[in-house]
Amino acid sequence: MTAEMFGELTEAAERLRLDDGVRAVVLTGAGAGFCAGYDLDAAAAFPTAGTAELLALQDTAWRALHAVYALPKPVIAAVRGPAAGGGFSLSLAADMRLAGTSARFQAVFVRIGLSGGDLGASWLLPRLVGTGLAAELLYTGRPVLADEAVRIGLANRVVDDAELATEAVELAGQIAAHAPLAVQLTKRSLRANIDAPALLGALELESRAQVALLREPATTEAIDRLRRPRPSPD
Repeated sequence: MTAEMFGELTEAAERLRLDDGVRAVVLTGAGAGFCAGYDLDAAAAFPTAGTAELLALQDTAWRALHAVYALPKPVIAAVRGPAAGGGFSLSLAADMRLAGTSARFQAVFVRIGLSGGDLGASWLLPRLVGTGLAAELLYTGRPVLADEAVRIGLANRVVDDAELATEAVELAGQIAAHAPLAVQLTKRSLRANIDAPALLGALELESRAQVALLREPATTEAIDRLRRPRPSPD
């Protein structure tokens, strides 16, 4: 991760948001790992940087990750190798995570004298694994390998590294096969209702989404298909 990358990630998320041809997104690393966090050579300049400069960098970083989190289309993180530091937070910003056999999730922040609450990790992680486990992972900075990640709810499933990209694209295809507005409103309801103060509030939000979809052409066509008589089995 670099300041330049944060800007590029924000721009890419905006392009994806505006592209109606995109129905699901796969996020993965271009090299041997998913993302090992902030570039260490760039981090060497931190002691001589001013507070305003560091604050601007941090704001640029969290805006990039929030742009990924806020995408209306589902995001699948395909993680192989390390997802560490800011890379760990980036994986948490996705809707779901597929873990390659080599995946290693790690909130390394405390190991280098930083707060484990970085780039959304202290908000996102407890919602996936619970407060107790989130505390353990953020306070110790210990790694979580693929099998444990699935067991504790951090990842959806383990996939062989060689099949990871194919599996992620297939999952994206299963999502993209559905009406885009239906998927987007499902994501909106899911995200909003994580923090709904009561069931009644969640039901109200869900109802508004359903009413918006009940007369959509895709819904009408699907209901018509289901209403057609099915051939009797021989």
